[in-house]
Amino acid sequence: MKKIFTIVLLLLASVNCYCWGFYAHRKINYYAVFLLPPEMMVLYKTQIDFLAEHAVDPDKRRYAVPEEGPRHYIDIDHYGTYPYDLLPRKWNEAVARYSEDTLNAYGIVPWWLQTMLYRLTDAFKEKNQAKILRYSAEIGHYMADAHVPLHTCSNHNGQFTDQKGIHAFWESRVPEMLADTEWDFFIGRADYIKQPADFIWKRVLESAAAADTVLKAEKEVSKIFPPDQKYSFEERNGITIRQFSSSFSKAYDAMLKGMIERRMRQSIYAIASFWYTAWVNAGQPDLTKLSNKEFSAEEQKEFELLNHAWKNAPIKGREHE
Repeated sequence: MKKIFTIVLLLLASVNCYCWGFYAHRKINYYAVFLLPPEMMVLYKTQIDFLAEHAVDPDKRRYAVPEEGPRHYIDIDHYGTYPYDLLPRKWNEAVARYSEDTLNAYGIVPWWLQTMLYRLTDAFKEKNQAKILRYSAEIGHYMADAHVPLHTCSNHNGQFTDQKGIHAFWESRVPEMLADTEWDFFIGRADYIKQPADFIWKRVLESAAAADTVLKAEKEVSKIFPPDQKYSFEERNGITIRQFSSSFSKAYDAMLKGMIERRMRQSIYAIASFWYTAWVNAGQPDLTKLSNKEFSAEEQKEFELLNHAWKNAPIKGREHE
């Protein structure tokens, strides 16, 4: 009886996981800084720890704000078949065809990224350092989410194909195991994006086209791994959790032929390019001469509330995992 109780506890401990993984979101924002020109590095490099740490704020906000969830995904397969021409790319046209409630029900990440780009551009124009850093960190999160195939798919956690857990497996387990030791994040430099809306939709459609491969590859690898080799128990933060085994994770990554690394690299490039685009569109302000360098008491309180909600409240809206 004691053994069964212990196993149940271990299984329960395995369910707490996040979008791209907090680890990956932080890494993505961190590496994006190094793609920026020197005129932006004077600010971004000195604030790299803030940009990395606050990359996960939007995920924490999902525990405090009901409206937050849809900003991370779009179940684009709800709107027909690839390339989903039934769905207008412009927000007002999409609302006119489907209603705002429907769009929010199935996710709004491509439109929300455009809103965040406008906010960051305005922050540069205002020369408001606190807003620049906050919006930059959060753009990083949403852009990275848009590069995840299962963020563009109704079967977002394999719940329809008996693959529950694949979401966190793809974007948490594999990156945490391989990113530091086997993947390359020396990418080049950021570029100016002339048509941000078109750029975002292309990334979303790339993700949507890859969703079936993400699911099929896991099925294929599972055929050659018996259950006692597919999973293992590992220590994490002092807790023993049930996890996909290292050998299974590496075989899955090999079956995907580097997809996860590529999408992570593409996320880094896209984020840096959006930061750069906002700065250029704002007139390339001198980032050594900024106002509002300190976060207000209200902003500091919001950071505290996000941490409290994340640690103590249930998630509001749809679970990804």
